[in-house]
Amino acid sequence: MQTQRYSEELLFGLALAAADNIGIVRFHELREKFGSTEAAVQRTFPEAAKQRRLLDNARATLAAATNCGATIIASHEAHYPAMLRTLRDPPPHIFTLGNTALFERAAVAIVGTRSATAYGLRTTRNIAAALASAGVVVVSGMARGIDAVAHEAALDVNGATIAILGTGVDVPYPARHRALHARIAQHGLILSELPCATRALPGSFPRRNRLIAALARAVIVTEAPVKSGALITANVANDIGRDVGMVPGNIDSPASEGSNRLLRDGATPILSLADALTLGGVSADAAAAGRPNAAELTEDAQLLWRALSASGPLSADALARAGGLEARRAGPALAALEIAGWVEIDHAGVIFAK
Repeated sequence: MQTQRYSEELLFGLALAAADNIGIVRFHELREKFGSTEAAVQRTFPEAAKQRRLLDNARATLAAATNCGATIIASHEAHYPAMLRTLRDPPPHIFTLGNTALFERAAVAIVGTRSATAYGLRTTRNIAAALASAGVVVVSGMARGIDAVAHEAALDVNGATIAILGTGVDVPYPARHRALHARIAQHGLILSELPCATRALPGSFPRRNRLIAALARAVIVTEAPVKSGALITANVANDIGRDVGMVPGNIDSPASEGSNRLLRDGATPILSLADALTLGGVSADAAAAGRPNAAELTEDAQLLWRALSASGPLSADALARAGGLEARRAGPALAALEIAGWVEIDHAGVIFAK
């Protein structure tokens, strides 16, 4: 394997970032004060032995990144995502696996509870598929429940998705999402501020949530209880001027208690896929105009359309059964039909052909 090429600025930057008692804010203060990370290390840690240890650790970090195929982007570099710079504490370095060109595209974060209800999962799947089909990048945290479904739905319609981890980019978490991790690395992007091989640590996931909020133009919470990391993400989004949307849930459902409070506190209600598209900067009319006609629909969408035409109005679950599709496939297909204007879904979730 070839040795990764790197600059002295990156090497000393990794050394400075990993030094004891040097947090993110302090890192940026020292780099600005001394003009470079090399000068910051030399002036802050004048002992030669200390500098050698720090640089040896930095070289190990570079080697680990090379071994797992990750790219390291420093905050001073031009291709560092501009959206992250809006944070008070932008990561000094990010580690990535996959397509970094996705940083240039509009993105919406979809987050929610790990213990999602069928309603939360279905709604998430439809919103993520609609956004991804319209060209919006879906951002989430690859956790169980809402996050995983958001990523899967985006990929299922050949859309783009970014997973932001609280571990190293080469450490799937939870482990059961190893296949999803590989799929996102191949067809989307995985990002972390933590070095490769870093395992789950206390506090790393709440900190990860600030990156999810910053990287997106808007955050949509589809279902979240009162104690949920999704609410941390929404709060960060509010603090840095991002739009926050939420999907209303039953007022007697603990799974929606936290997200419903967001609505009370001024979040934008997401009452339809058109609302989600608007939050993502895409009009429903524009999305529909760019979609294929009925004869050019995917096979899954055609199966649902034929089933609905033959049976009359159905719930989403009943339509999936009638079309012979599992929910994972039916959600994106139904979202495509709704966005294109071939079906209408009423407030009770009943689907009608138009």
